[in-house]
Amino acid sequence: MPLFRRATPRIEEKTEQALARTRRSWFGRIAGILERGQIDEDLWLELEEVLLGADVGVRTTEKVLGRVRERVEKERVRDPHAVRGLLKEELMAILMAVPFRGALWGEDAAQAPALSSAEGPRPGVILVVGVNGTGKTTTIAKLAHLYRQEGESVVVAAGDTFRAAAIDQLKTWAERVGAQVIAHREGADPGAVAFDAVAAAQSRDAAVAIIDTAGRLHTKFNLMEELRKVRRVIERKDPTAPHEVLLVLDATTGQNALIQARAFTEAVDVTAIALTKLDGTSKGGIVFAICDELGLPVRFVGTGEGEDDLSPFDAEAFVEALFE
Repeated sequence: MPLFRRATPRIEEKTEQALARTRRSWFGRIAGILERGQIDEDLWLELEEVLLGADVGVRTTEKVLGRVRERVEKERVRDPHAVRGLLKEELMAILMAVPFRGALWGEDAAQAPALSSAEGPRPGVILVVGVNGTGKTTTIAKLAHLYRQEGESVVVAAGDTFRAAAIDQLKTWAERVGAQVIAHREGADPGAVAFDAVAAAQSRDAAVAIIDTAGRLHTKFNLMEELRKVRRVIERKDPTAPHEVLLVLDATTGQNALIQARAFTEAVDVTAIALTKLDGTSKGGIVFAICDELGLPVRFVGTGEGEDDLSPFDAEAFVEALFE
C-alpha cells in the first residue's frame, strides 16, 4: 500500500507557506544576526531572542543553544555563518529524538507518518481529543481525506454529542471526503457512539475508525473523566485500541498548548499531535517545545482551511522551511 514516508514537493510547499509568518517574524532574522562577523556573546543573546520569540520555549532554547555553543567550541568554528548549519542540525535533533508512541504512523519522527500499512492493525482506531476551538472536527475530516486519497475506507464516529450541530457538521464533512459516519442522536452517550463505530469498521473491513469527541477544557475533571470512559469502551471492543490518540492543538495558543498536552496525556495517553492553524501564527517554534518537553511526536500540521490542508509532518521539511 502507498506510504507517506517522505515529504512530497506539495507537502514541502504547503509547510513552507504555513511557516511564512514564523519565518518572516523570527527565523528570517538569523541571517542578519550571523552577518556580524564574529561569534560573541551578543550573537548568542540575539539567537536566544529569536528562538524564544518563536515560542521554542525557555528550556528547549537553552538546550539547543547550549549544544550549538558546545559544538562551536569543540569544532573550533570561527565563521558565524557556520552557526546556522549547526543550529539547523540541533533543531532537527530535537524532532528526531521523539519516541514512537502509537501503532499506526511510523517509528521515525523525522519522516512523515505512514498512512496505511499491510502490517498495521485493521481497522486502526484513532481517538481524537482536544479543547474547544482547536479545529478538531475539521482535522478529522482532513485526516479522513488523506486516507481516502490512499484508496482506504474510513469510518468516522460523531462522538461530539454535546455541541449543537456538531453531528451535522461532521456528516457534511464526511460526505465531502467520502467517509462513512456512525452517529446517534444529540445528547447520546459518546462511549456508545465510539463502540458502534469500531464495530462498524470491523464489519466493513475499513482501514480506520476515527473517533470524534466533544471539545473540553483540560481543567474540567468530570469532562476528562468522561474521556477516560470513552477510551475504556473502545478497549472493550478491541483490547489493542485505540491505536493512536491524536491531540489537536491550536498553534496560536503558544505555550498554553504544552499545558493542554500534559493534561490530555495524563488522562488518555496521547500518542501524537496534530498542530492546527500553523499558517495563522508567528509562533511555529512551539513544535520544538512540544517534542522536547513532552516527548510527543507532531504527526500532522494544519496549513489552511481546505480539505487538502492537513499535511503529514516531516521534520526535515519543517526545519528547512523555517530557514529558507
